Amino acid sequence: MPAKFTNSFDFERPLWQQGIARVAGVDEAGRGPLAGPVVAAAAILPSRWAENGLPAALAGLNDSKQLTETQRETFFQFITTCGEIEFGIAEISAAVIDEINILQATHRAMNDALGKLNPLPPHALVDGRPVKTLRVPQTAIVKGDARSYSIAAASVLAKVTRDRLMLAYAAQFPAYGFAEHKGYGTAKHLAAIAKHGACPIHRLTFAPLKK
Repeated sequence: MPAKFTNSFDFERPLWQQGIARVAGVDEAGRGPLAGPVVAAAAILPSRWAENGLPAALAGLNDSKQLTETQRETFFQFITTCGEIEFGIAEISAAVIDEINILQATHRAMNDALGKLNPLPPHALVDGRPVKTLRVPQTAIVKGDARSYSIAAASVLAKVTRDRLMLAYAAQFPAYGFAEHKGYGTAKHLAAIAKHGACPIHRLTFAPLKK
């Protein structure tokens, strides 16, 4: 059976104890879809929350994929308006993904998101594997969005931002059903591509679009 994780400040706390007050969680959304941008976010939560607990408005904060759309939107609203969380969000377009590949585009988005924090944080917790080009020292955490509150917050920011972008694209390119599948390769999406061809936000280096 797969291991179960519980979000906590277990990865942040040792860094805070070393005097690193600003620890950024970093995560992305949209590496796998056939269309639309990849979005990354960085979030710095107050260290005092480790002692006082998360605000009630963030109860249940988790990997965005484990949350309902309503939960994600509620958390997004609090994270971006409470005034106690530093955050940055960045996107890289499908055209750039085709130009530099999805891995490099994802890493660029992460660095761009971190670059919106002023000053740069001294350390980042990154979901998944280490990012060689990350602009700050890092700790890479497998399944980090289900183990670190900071990464979970970044996960929510990235996911909600990308979903909202795809809803806008759904209105612009209604033939593809982006509101439903957000650009992922569902049967409906593949059928739309077969019928209409690619639109300007499709990733032309991804199968089945790749020539």
